[in-house]
Amino acid sequence: MDLVTSAIIAAIENGSRAFVREVVALSYTRLKTVISRKVADPEPILEAIASLELDPSSVSRQFALRDTLNGANVSNDIDVLMAAQTLLYQIKPPPMVPVTPAAPPPAPAPPLTQAPAGDDGAAPAPNYAVVKVFFATDRNLTSSVLPAQKFGALRSELSYGSCEIGLPRDQRMGELEAPTLWRLEWRENPDRHVVLLDAKAQDKDLFLAALSARIQRSGKKSAFLFVHGYNVTFEDAARRTGQMCYDLAFDGAPVFYSWPSQGEPSGYLVDEANIEWSQSNLTLFLLDFLDKSDAQHVYVIGHNMGNRALTHAVAAALAQQPVMAQRITEIILTAPDIDAGVFKRDIAPALAGARNPVTLYASSEDMALSASKAMHGYPRAGDSGAGLLVVERVETIDATGVDTGMLEHTYFAEKRSALSDIFDLIKNDARPDQRFLEPVEVAAGRYWSFKK
Repeated sequence: MDLVTSAIIAAIENGSRAFVREVVALSYTRLKTVISRKVADPEPILEAIASLELDPSSVSRQFALRDTLNGANVSNDIDVLMAAQTLLYQIKPPPMVPVTPAAPPPAPAPPLTQAPAGDDGAAPAPNYAVVKVFFATDRNLTSSVLPAQKFGALRSELSYGSCEIGLPRDQRMGELEAPTLWRLEWRENPDRHVVLLDAKAQDKDLFLAALSARIQRSGKKSAFLFVHGYNVTFEDAARRTGQMCYDLAFDGAPVFYSWPSQGEPSGYLVDEANIEWSQSNLTLFLLDFLDKSDAQHVYVIGHNMGNRALTHAVAAALAQQPVMAQRITEIILTAPDIDAGVFKRDIAPALAGARNPVTLYASSEDMALSASKAMHGYPRAGDSGAGLLVVERVETIDATGVDTGMLEHTYFAEKRSALSDIFDLIKNDARPDQRFLEPVEVAAGRYWSFKK
């Protein structure tokens, strides 16, 4: 069977199993939606799927579905193929076996280090860089020795440590490379993928000492703190932070805070409860970080649901330690899953004392925000369109049509991603009128959009 047919059959067969039903359902529905949008006449395909759902064991119906898909040339559409591949991953992910370099890489200083070269006559050195990132987390520490499974999805006390991330040296901006069925890849390889090579928990004092030493080595005593969003594992948060550091060519300490997201699409309500629970922990960490790291330029970056805890923590720092909080150079909120009314009434005024205006990336094409709006009944701060927030001391950027999740294929040369715009913001201290943006005047004031 081809990839699309196999994915549909697997989803239908697994749909009756309670432990996977919710996880598979979202990807299965998305695949059918993509087929409906991409195929000129999707009705015969949807009818064949519905027929198979009535009798999943029917071989004749399975082949009828295959023939219908082939007749519509569905396998030639990359969007359908990617949706099918994602569905198969949800049902049965392939085993991931971390690849260990032939020799341990040297400690990165600055953070990007060359993979170790072999002796004369040995095989060429692997074509990857290693980035050291620091972390704080209130996820539970497991007994696993595998870096990807070091921390789980349960609540716990604060832990600290560092990770080593391997990245291909031809890494394209914003692209979090991983093994794919489409390329028949089954193992992680830092020559080709963004890989979590190691994760080590540390005593708090040792962690702060190492973090401070890294900041001292940077030209401007800089650091960034990234707080991930909904449906993110500890492993993916670490990989994303390493990728951002590499793409931004960041001279300073990359740090991420990983709260106990379930790392599953079906875990939204649990994630909501956990991000609220994590607010006080993140606040304590941010205050500690500002007080003991001696960082003079701190860039805080939140994504999606993670912005709820991040804005709370920054507002608390500004209220409790206003002088120290001035070390926060930029507050960057990407696609914030926050009630728009609450943001305008409560959060924006609380952030008004920040060193620079808040940067907010909004989009009308963010699927997670759309689902959140439907669930809560009110617009989100990250929505664009008619509900786009235009608030004093907030530089709102309508990023509709570009990547706000920093998850897709995005290229710096095109100037068409939130990440490329953040590059200009951090690297060049550039305000919107100095970046690849254009102003849009409305009754409520001014916002910005990406130049065409």
